[in-house]
Amino acid sequence: MAHRIGHYTIGFDAPPRIAANAAVAGALEAAGPLGKAFDRTFEDAYLGKPTWEQAESELQRQALAIALQKGGLAPHQIQVLFAGDLLNQCVGSTVGLAGYGIPHVGIYGACSTMALGLLLAAAFVDGGLAQTAGAVTSSHFCASERQFRFPLEYGGQRPPTSQWTATAAGAVIVGAGGGNVAVTQSIVGRIQDMGLTDANNMGAAMAPAAADTIVTFLRETGRAPGDLDLILTGDLGQTGSELLCRLAAKEGFDLTANHTDCGLCLYDRRRQDVHAGGSGCGCSAGVLCAHILPQIAGGALKRVLFVATGSLHSPTSVQQGLAIPGIAHGVLLEYRPA
Repeated sequence: MAHRIGHYTIGFDAPPRIAANAAVAGALEAAGPLGKAFDRTFEDAYLGKPTWEQAESELQRQALAIALQKGGLAPHQIQVLFAGDLLNQCVGSTVGLAGYGIPHVGIYGACSTMALGLLLAAAFVDGGLAQTAGAVTSSHFCASERQFRFPLEYGGQRPPTSQWTATAAGAVIVGAGGGNVAVTQSIVGRIQDMGLTDANNMGAAMAPAAADTIVTFLRETGRAPGDLDLILTGDLGQTGSELLCRLAAKEGFDLTANHTDCGLCLYDRRRQDVHAGGSGCGCSAGVLCAHILPQIAGGALKRVLFVATGSLHSPTSVQQGLAIPGIAHGVLLEYRPA
């Protein structure tokens, strides 16, 4: 059973394993540094559907289908599925995954959804509430722009601090055995509100939450940043990553040697016009499932702290001038040969 390490960190006594994982993405992501790592990519932003929102649902459906195939599993073998996205009422997930007939828990953590879903899936498996659980999330650039800012037809200019919402989805299946990647510890983040109101600078809004979660985890587990092969945040981009390192340094932790951000991994900022980097649920999900988990499974990375970050605003709250709270949830992923 799970136990507390300190006040906030959770340790899993029988660490659940990643049984299978998959990631799919759009054309811009396919042209980036990790393009060949995705299980499937799509040139058509609509994925053959009539709307961008339905295209996002298709991203989730295909990501889970591939993960099930890779794990040799049928849908009925997944006892609970944690899924979410950035659209109203998480309709991307509900429409995309309804056909599987899997018990569904809709979750919303904004861009932190992948870590939140993985954390919950691991907790269910470790606690004996499920033998096999899944976590799925996605984002779609066009759908997210229409949801949170302006329709693309508006042609609004983006400031340098803005980030590009990834068109991607990731799926992870967690089980009690099998697989070389173990989920050994986790931490549920605390909401941090620094009073920022600029919806085009989400990296700065989320950085304090990332710093709080990482610093708390390191203190409670007695680890130094160097004890981890990688501290992977998502999705702070360039602006938020720089702020994170400054905030952590004030608390006595130097993250500069082994920190990177999913928003900086997904695209080549020198040749792809994504401004401060990537964002969206699909950014951290895609980078984790396509790039990081295979490295851990193969032993190239032994211990990775994955801390996905979320900007907890809505179109209404931004229009009303309210501050943008941030959240960050973390899971420790370790190489443990099956």
